[in-house]
Amino acid sequence: MPNGPLRPLLDAVDGVLPETRDFYTDLHAHPELSNQEHRTAALAAARLADAGFEVTTGVGTTGVVGVLRNGDGPTVALRADMDALPVREATGLPYASTVTATDADGAETPVGHACGHDVHVAWLAAAAALFGAHRDAWSGTLVALFQPAEETGTGARAMVDDGLVARFPTPDVVLGQHVMPAPAGIVATRPGTATSASDVWRIRMFGRGAHGSMPEAAIDPVVMAASTVVRLQTVVSRELGMNEAAVLTIGVLQAGSKENVIPDEATIGLNLRCYDEGVRARAQDAIRRIVAAEARAAGAPREPEITPVETYQVTDNDPTATDRVLTALRDHLGADRVASMGPASASEDFGELGRAWGAPSVFWFVGGVDHATYDTLAREGRLAELPTNHSPLFAPVLDPTVRTGIETLVTAAGAWLAPEGDGAAG
Repeated sequence: MPNGPLRPLLDAVDGVLPETRDFYTDLHAHPELSNQEHRTAALAAARLADAGFEVTTGVGTTGVVGVLRNGDGPTVALRADMDALPVREATGLPYASTVTATDADGAETPVGHACGHDVHVAWLAAAAALFGAHRDAWSGTLVALFQPAEETGTGARAMVDDGLVARFPTPDVVLGQHVMPAPAGIVATRPGTATSASDVWRIRMFGRGAHGSMPEAAIDPVVMAASTVVRLQTVVSRELGMNEAAVLTIGVLQAGSKENVIPDEATIGLNLRCYDEGVRARAQDAIRRIVAAEARAAGAPREPEITPVETYQVTDNDPTATDRVLTALRDHLGADRVASMGPASASEDFGELGRAWGAPSVFWFVGGVDHATYDTLAREGRLAELPTNHSPLFAPVLDPTVRTGIETLVTAAGAWLAPEGDGAAG
């Protein structure tokens, strides 16, 4: 691949790096919540138009789809997510976010790109520009998708529901990538399960309120919820086998507003992550059983309410397509920069796109941590201190993260659009 038909695009990466860095830092300083990505979408659409793409905006709320037709050949879809998180950034960077916004519940919240979607947008915009500027080096059709609302697990489905499959060319492969807290310049993926399934549930448990001095007059939902939280810890530790991976996290436990008032309800918010659908179904059943049983044991006047809030399916990398991507990446980056990995515990809605189109998909990870920092923490046994995605301290280092993400998108897409020996001009 280094000496193949994609050489003109890869040689041109140096030329787009300054503008891509500037675009990334601008996006980082101006994050937008899920389904509010209006500025980001407009900037992405403008860059696609400048590169010669046919551009459609407003797909699934704020999604952007660009299509670049360049003769006969395969169709490749590249996806980047755009949304930020309700997180107050604490990186101290000169381009750190100070943005606040109104969330879906009407509350004012700080907003930060604590997951790296800003660099995903910058990567794809740069790759699209390179494909647009060097059409003699490849043939086929390139579809660039800038997706909203990945953080709520609704964005890919919203684009599908808005006619994605019928309105745009069907790809031979769907490709995506994500920055992670690994050494910058390193990429990693695997065939099969790449990221976990995830379920976020909101549980309301009902009691009977009373004065704090008269607990006998109450059915205390605080105690009910506390007992439920403790019992839920046994779902993974006592109901699943040692080879059946799952994580169950209670991230929300809310009840009451005054110390001497027993409230009449409590709320639990939980997150379940699994790699296997059978394990997922058993864990869900156990959660429902425990919640209902604890409410009955407490004499609750009403059955608990369980409301699904977010759902992500397993991201499943097609083995044949993954092998093709890995071969291309190793040829260009070198085998020492392409790592194998186990399934990631994070979750993604990227797989919705390939499933909707009936196309194979491949998802990989790009490191974004300064090598010296990573090596020092690893040597001292302190890698747990490394800020991860969703941390207020998370932000990819500019170099070589920006360059690597551009090169991986170009190289992986080129494995279909400009394979060795296909006669494309070099």
